[in-house]
Amino acid sequence: MGKTKERRDGGKLLSTELHATLSANDEARRAAVMAGAVEPDFVPIAKFFSPVGAATWLATELGEDGDTLFGLADLGFGCPELGSFSLSELASVRLPFGLGIERDLGFASEVPLSGWAAAARRAGSIITAEQNFRRAARGDELPKPKG
Repeated sequence: MGKTKERRDGGKLLSTELHATLSANDEARRAAVMAGAVEPDFVPIAKFFSPVGAATWLATELGEDGDTLFGLADLGFGCPELGSFSLSELASVRLPFGLGIERDLGFASEVPLSGWAAAARRAGSIITAEQNFRRAARGDELPKPKG
């Protein structure tokens, strides 16, 4: 996704293009609120994940402070939630074997955040929701809901 420039996250998690797109989404949402319009339901722009666990984050916006992301957060406990999370905190996480939180370089979605939230809550995780979206795109039968 192009060159990265040094930022609070050390430039490791967001390219300049992703940073600009996430910031533009935040500006568009704020403009809609100020105009009394319906807030946009953005498609997630970036996916972050733990390479040694189930924690996954989908980001749609980056606040004016350049650190506060908004999106869907799933720490792997079965209850994905919409909310804010810190880019610098994601970048500072140190995991076993010298690993850290990574960005999924191949992530792309056409599903808006509300669709991700509903699917992840139903499935119990962003990872399972993503698998279900892929199955549906291939025309495969989706697994039956539990319970």
